[in-house]
Amino acid sequence: MTSDPALLTPVKVRELAAALGVRPTKSLGQNFVVDPGTVRKTVRQAQVEPAERVVEVGPGLGSLTLGLLAAGAHVVAVEIDPVLARALPTTVVAQTSGWTATTADGPVVGHVHDDAGVLRLTVLLADALDLTAIDGPAPTALVANLPYNVAVPVLLTFLARFDSLRRALVMVQSEVADRLVAPPGSRVYGVPSVKVAWYAHARRVASVGRSVFWPAPNVDSALVAVERRDPPVTTATREQVFTVVDAAFAQRRKTLRAALAPLAGSGEAAASALVAAGLDPGDRGERIGVAGFARLAEHLCEP
Repeated sequence: MTSDPALLTPVKVRELAAALGVRPTKSLGQNFVVDPGTVRKTVRQAQVEPAERVVEVGPGLGSLTLGLLAAGAHVVAVEIDPVLARALPTTVVAQTSGWTATTADGPVVGHVHDDAGVLRLTVLLADALDLTAIDGPAPTALVANLPYNVAVPVLLTFLARFDSLRRALVMVQSEVADRLVAPPGSRVYGVPSVKVAWYAHARRVASVGRSVFWPAPNVDSALVAVERRDPPVTTATREQVFTVVDAAFAQRRKTLRAALAPLAGSGEAAASALVAAGLDPGDRGERIGVAGFARLAEHLCEP
């Protein structure tokens, strides 16, 4: 039986940062979780199963990584900061008993095996938005404290590129969480709402206060659970549907007829496509669900 990693405390997080000469940067959206209770809550909400392969984006100093490992996950950590990426295996080993780390040069900068010799952690030095493949068993879950500045693009990119992901649990800015889970007709419903709905059902599961981070951000956060589901049945491609979604929300106050006129070639053509799709040309994008946009794409886009 392997030993469980010890989670990082606020003091330990600051000690690690000082030893590495790391100062959190706004450009990389770095706000490190320093509260073990929040880590445990995140892992619990993620419903991580023993031996499940989980991908984590932006592990930073390793707070959530250690929580995932303690739950029995086999983690692939994707980190853009070379200092943090190369330090993570050492941090994990220091927080466990009998685990071993190996380091390397290249996209994979480190591995950690537990005291039974099982590979538990793979660290990739990469921009998550550029990642197109993950070697080894396909991950089934994404669990991450996503950098605020790229949270939506990262989530959508991973849902698009990694079909093996059946669910995700992401910590994002509270306002972003509201957009991700918003239903049609709500005030904050928009492009992220529709595009996430293409892949999955999203729901807000918990709020996260500012004090659990270092440095404390100027906004609150939230945990969003994402469960993969089949996209709407349609002859249109995902790219075609998303093109229509982008056009519909390019100017939020415009009617669909006006907003889609450039894409359709004219207002009359847009109106005809909307009627054929069973939609009101005088309506706005904020009231249309993903299935409606899929029907609309069938009439607006070339086969």
